[in-house]
Amino acid sequence: MRHKETLLNTRPKSSSSSFLEQKMQDIDLIGDNHIFTSYETPMREDAFEKNDSQKKQIIEFHFRKIMETLGLDLSDDSLNGTPKRVAKMYVEEIFSGLDPKNKPAISLFENKYQHNEMLVEKNISFYSNCEHHFVPIIGKAHVAYISNGNVIGLSKINRIVNYFAQRPQVQERLTNQIADELAKILDTDDIAVLIDAKHLCVSSRGIKDNSSSTITSYYGGKFKKKDIKKEFLNLSLNCNHDHI
Repeated sequence: MRHKETLLNTRPKSSSSSFLEQKMQDIDLIGDNHIFTSYETPMREDAFEKNDSQKKQIIEFHFRKIMETLGLDLSDDSLNGTPKRVAKMYVEEIFSGLDPKNKPAISLFENKYQHNEMLVEKNISFYSNCEHHFVPIIGKAHVAYISNGNVIGLSKINRIVNYFAQRPQVQERLTNQIADELAKILDTDDIAVLIDAKHLCVSSRGIKDNSSSTITSYYGGKFKKKDIKKEFLNLSLNCNHDHI
């Protein structure tokens, strides 16, 4: 993988046309392989130099070109407004988690009830998009923590899940980003996250398998202990996991 990354990011001393040809050949070599390059969502340094209005205008223009390239007649009343709708959807909705200004504000509360066992928020529905094909990932997240003296409102856990889901994602990264954010907010390593999701890049294209789903997990602190992990899984999935 490192060799291919170097090919894609190092400019040779030859002409720009030769470089472009080499780059396209390297991309072809990668093909459908899913290369994971970053723990954080890969972002350009100038990602926030344009405001939302400018981004929507640019996306609208280019999506119109995509539709025209596909041969669609944009003079049709049903299609004419699609580029604008897609641009608005991308910026304001399904990729809004790319912008830090949309990060949910979280308030902490003292754990006055002295609840020192795990708290589990289960079956949090989310919709994300695969960064490899830009098609939906639909799933549920199960999140737990053990208080270190503070608690957060239950709805805030849902908001954190959806904030990180609303960006091009891979499920492994999404799982870790949710866990890391909760660990920072709650100042504890005692965090568990389990995600069960269906990927439309699997079910609607390629192998077209509509029955499979993908499960990823994160266990920190006390949740690494077998009995605590088992309790979390039993509470989240209502089943026994004697194999862990």
